[in-house]
Amino acid sequence: MLKRIKTRAARAKGVTFAIVASKYNAKYVDAMVRAAVAELKRAGAKAKVVRVPGAFEIPAVAAALAAGSGDASRITHHASRPSALICLGVIFQGQTSHAQHIGWGVTHALAQVQTQYKLPVIHAVFVFEKEEHAKVRCLGRTHNRGREAAHTALEMARVMRSLAAGS
Repeated sequence: MLKRIKTRAARAKGVTFAIVASKYNAKYVDAMVRAAVAELKRAGAKAKVVRVPGAFEIPAVAAALAAGSGDASRITHHASRPSALICLGVIFQGQTSHAQHIGWGVTHALAQVQTQYKLPVIHAVFVFEKEEHAKVRCLGRTHNRGREAAHTALEMARVMRSLAAGS
């Protein structure tokens, strides 16, 4: 069920995020990227965007960005890696199960990156059966999943900073 995105004045001045986005199905992914970048900028954060050919390639780049920390066993902020990764992609279900396999593979790989590197990975790689569903969730102002992903990244960065401060 779609809910209206609540906008809050999250503050993340000087915090850096990385967005790993598929080039495939660019019409939808580009709209999510624009919305995510705008939301991060609104919060005072910086966003580095890395484009990859398709959704299946997203986890490799996510892992490389997460590994920039040097020591994945600590929950601290490292200057060499972002505070969170936002992964954006759109996959359309065709007549075979290929899209499902890509979606599951990406989901499992991103979960591994998140737990291995103790870095929030915001999963916004979607498998859609119908183009109209992608239009509502990716192109709309009311329900743009890119903006939602940015909100989640900002909140997770805050949570991780609070954990680091408490340890």
